[in-house]
Amino acid sequence: MFDKYSIEIKNLDSFDKKSILNEKFLLLNKNNMEIYYAPHNEIINNNARVFIVGITPGWTQTSIAYKTAYDGLMHNMDYDTTKKECKRNSRFAGSMRKNLIEMLDELKLNEKLNINSCLELFEDKDELLHTTSIIPYPVFINNKNYTGSNPKILDDETLLFYMKEYFYKEVENMKNTLIIPLGKAVEEVLEFMIIEKLIKEEQCLLGFPHPSGANGHRKKQFEENKENLLNKINDYFK
Repeated sequence: MFDKYSIEIKNLDSFDKKSILNEKFLLLNKNNMEIYYAPHNEIINNNARVFIVGITPGWTQTSIAYKTAYDGLMHNMDYDTTKKECKRNSRFAGSMRKNLIEMLDELKLNEKLNINSCLELFEDKDELLHTTSIIPYPVFINNKNYTGSNPKILDDETLLFYMKEYFYKEVENMKNTLIIPLGKAVEEVLEFMIIEKLIKEEQCLLGFPHPSGANGHRKKQFEENKENLLNKINDYFK
């Protein structure tokens, strides 16, 4: 949908919520749920060895993606390159990315990928990485970032549609990629897809904690699950 929204993005003079979370970029408004367009989940890296999945882009990611898209368009960058830059700059931006890298390095995923640190996945080795969200566009419930509950994706007709329309198609291109779910809500979707035989359990790093700084139980969850996660990674890369 980047083509459709590129003119509106070029016309932006600010990247605050008032400028982006409005009718111009609104995809759906239903009951207390709003879904908006964002330009950073339209590129699929079919050659990735690691596939990290979030629940939905939050406001921070969304704002960075719009700013990156604007800069690309104003510099006459071609659309595909612009969309790649949107993904590269915005994915799990901030403290979430730092926490994610620290946990992956502690699980020695960097060694399996023959890189010094998983930081490189977000820099010059990003050809090894694909990232996305179960719902590719930012979802807000009562004007707050959707967290994966109330409603759960699998219980909501609208969210289920977006999941099957977008996430299912991405997974089809990554039959053997290591999938790392960020948080319980994503894990529940993967467990459902395992039962449906759409993905294999051995390719899913189930039990990986959500790296958000707001997850106060992250370090405890990681320590409790660390041995199991290490074993899963070792088995996967055998």
